[in-house]
Amino acid sequence: MQNYYSILGVAENASAEEIKKAFRERAKKTHPDSAGKAGGEEAMRRLLAAYKTLLDSERREAYDRASRRFAKTFRFDYREFLKEQNNPASLAKLVFFDLFHFEEEEAIAVWDAQGGPDFPLRDYLDREDWMDCAFILAEELDKRDRGPEAFGLLVALVREERQKPYFRHFMGEVESFLKDLVRLKLKSALDGPAYAEALRSLLGLGFPRGDEARWMRSLCETLLRMGEKEAAGELLRKALKYDPRLPNTVLLRRALNV
Repeated sequence: MQNYYSILGVAENASAEEIKKAFRERAKKTHPDSAGKAGGEEAMRRLLAAYKTLLDSERREAYDRASRRFAKTFRFDYREFLKEQNNPASLAKLVFFDLFHFEEEEAIAVWDAQGGPDFPLRDYLDREDWMDCAFILAEELDKRDRGPEAFGLLVALVREERQKPYFRHFMGEVESFLKDLVRLKLKSALDGPAYAEALRSLLGLGFPRGDEARWMRSLCETLLRMGEKEAAGELLRKALKYDPRLPNTVLLRRALNV
């Protein structure tokens, strides 16, 4: 199986400049316009994943740590070994292993078979492995229009990161991913009660008050449509304390007498 270093064609001790140079050279050859759309898009996706990971020092460190552990297993078919064990701990490791080695469909199939969001990956992986696995899994689920499931994983990651930093400066990417899901995909994918519950899960996670105020406004609108006028009014008052200039609240204020 390929790894990020072999995809870029660089040594494991390659410098940032060597990684950038290798990426530029390979991107010219693997771009869909050059390599053909069929294989070029997939090759470019893998190249970008390798480049982004190896250029980020913390992500690279996490990747190297996992890679060293996986490397010990390549003397035999580790993937088949995990499948044969057929217990939750081995299957959780299989999900991580397959995501790590570009076997995304297989990873998601195993995750789904074990209950998807109800499969407690965290119980069977080391904390940092679980966090890496959850982020990659969320990316893959989002690509398959499974935004609510990706959202649940990201909320859990943010909550865990707030308790003890691991992603650190990479956390900005995690938070942006989560915000984009909320802004672009979540409302259309969930019914009223489920959407309201999702918005509630964002509150108190340590996001800036401006973000929380906007989510509260969306939650107010949802609660009002659900007939929960009193709860919506209380929430709108709180949102306006967080951001007195919160836009798009004129109709809400009238409807709720706030």
